[in-house]
Parts: sequence; C-alpha cells; structure tokens
Amino acid sequence: MPQGLAVNADVDTSSRDWRTVARLIDHTLLRPDAKREQILELCEQAMRYQFATVCVQPCWTPLAVAALHGADIKVDVPIGFPQGAVFTSVKRYEAAEAIKVGAGELDMVLNVGMLKTGDRNYVENDIAAVAEIAHSGGTILKVILETSLLTDDEKKIACELAVAAGADFVKTSTGLVGGATVEDVRLMRSVAGNRCGVKASGGIRSAAELSTMAAAGANRIGTSAGVQIVRALGAPE
Repeated sequence: MPQGLAVNADVDTSSRDWRTVARLIDHTLLRPDAKREQILELCEQAMRYQFATVCVQPCWTPLAVAALHGADIKVDVPIGFPQGAVFTSVKRYEAAEAIKVGAGELDMVLNVGMLKTGDRNYVENDIAAVAEIAHSGGTILKVILETSLLTDDEKKIACELAVAAGADFVKTSTGLVGGATVEDVRLMRSVAGNRCGVKASGGIRSAAELSTMAAAGANRIGTSAGVQIVRALGAPE
C-alpha cells in the first residue's frame, strides 16, 4: 500500500453531513457511450462537491486528470474491465499506462472463472502482479470480486487472496452483473478486517443506501448518483 494512504479509515456518516459523505464517493461514469462533455461535467461535479475520485474508462484518463488539475480528487480507472478474464500481462499493461497518464487509483476485476475453477495461485498471482505495478506508481489498487457470481465461501476466499496479494480495497461489483448488498459488504469486512478497505458498488442510488453500506463496513462507495445523494443531504445545487 502506498505510504500515507489511509484506505481503511473509519468514516462517521451518522451526522449525515454531506461533506463527510462526499469523501466516501467514487463519482462514476463508465457507460460506453459517455462523451467528452459528460466526462468534463463529471469532473466539475467532483470538484464542486469534493468527491474522493472520478471513475472513468481508461481512454478518458488524460482528460479527467487535466480537468482535475490542482484538486484533491483522484482519477480512478478500471483494469481488466468488465470481465477480468484477460491475460495478467494485459492487466499490468493497462495499469502501467493508466498510471503513466495520471491515474491515482485502479479498480481491477478479479478473474472469476479461475476462482471458481479453484486455481487460487492464479488468482493471487494475477492480483499481486497488478498490485506491484500500482504500488510502484504510488496508486491504490481495489479488487472487484463480482460478488453476485460467487458463493459466500468463494467471496471469503477472494477476499483472503486479494489481501494476501497486496490489494488496498476489496470491492463488491462492476455494477454490470448484480450489485452491492449489505450482507456482502458485512462479509467482506469480516474477512478483510483492518487489513484493507471495502468498497461497495452497484445499485447504490440514495443517501439511505449509502449510509447502510457504510454502517456495514464500506469505507468507499462507487456510484453514478453521487450528486443526488449529497444534494439530498443538503449540498447546494
């Protein structure tokens, strides 16, 4: 983990203060038809409300980095998205290229098929190889488990492998296959403990849902509804 990055710090959302909640949010736009002006609007919203990151497709990384210049907001880029089944060397290349153009966080999709096959060495080595690139570049690595495709035992194994491989966060979902559940977040936190952060992502669209996920143990939330959530808590329009 890059030194000084408090990835599993507790965040108190009980006060429902929108500024505190905003720092939990990865403000996300991963639609394949997203256009340049939408990415710029995403970045403007992130600066207005001080979200933790903007999460965009790799090709938009340079634009987002430039738009956020001088702001305390990182650009978060998916790796091996959306299925996680590409070669490890491809994931490493994607990670290195994203970091080269300014990405500050990486969300890597776990190889679900290899996990279900029982090849734990493959899965751990796949994550560790990307973690090496991420940490050498001073970036955070989150590992997307795609929990809706896994049994509870597989979720536990995936969390253990991600932690052992050096992941900074474990994350529920890409949002394309199922989504986050409170039960999954609670399970992931019980396995990860204080060893890494937990990101809930997929279908979280209200302040109440965010608060429930945070109470279950999530300390980062991926959502495309960040603006609606903080406005519901009193943020200015």
